[in-house]
Amino acid sequence: MIKIEDFIDHTILKPTATENDIKKVIQEAVLYNFRSVCIHPCFLNLANEILINKQPYPITVIGFPLGANTTETKVYETKQALKNGAIEIDMVMNISDFKSKNFKKVLYDISSVVKAADPYLVKVTIETAYLTNDEKIKAVELIINAGAAFVKTSTGFAPFGATIEDIQLLKKASKGKIKIKASGGIKTRKDALILIDAGADRIGASTSVNLFIDN
Repeated sequence: MIKIEDFIDHTILKPTATENDIKKVIQEAVLYNFRSVCIHPCFLNLANEILINKQPYPITVIGFPLGANTTETKVYETKQALKNGAIEIDMVMNISDFKSKNFKKVLYDISSVVKAADPYLVKVTIETAYLTNDEKIKAVELIINAGAAFVKTSTGFAPFGATIEDIQLLKKASKGKIKIKASGGIKTRKDALILIDAGADRIGASTSVNLFIDN
């Protein structure tokens, strides 16, 4: 039987989230033994004060939500995030560069963050809502070549998030070389289990408690 809590990155990335909101999400993550809690970089110190080496561990986002920061900025953000206690990095691919077919720049951007994060793993958000299937396959190729650990579907800020079809496509394209994180619009336990069955190795959700207790 799947232990769904082992898949969940419990997430709060709303721009209006208060410190109390962050504390509540962290406490939920501890209560339900979720794999991690995903928060903005400015809340990492707060998270570590609460968690103190407990599971879940803190992860954060880099270049969020558009991926349009310079590579130098993303590298600096990454180093600061690790210094402040992040254990994993969820970066956003430079979608503009990618759509412009500046693939060398995209590869450099991702690999630079991967190098800055070493030995911690990096997930690369490609924002599937904006990409064709061929572009999704190309993005996976770049992510593999850059040495990242995961391809991630969505930030949650695009018109839609993870779909079964995208997870299946990304899984096939990955050829077992990287893992898949499904995120964006996952509201129920049934949604999460379908995506896991389709090939998702991790689930990013802000409604994780519902995924855990919903039958």
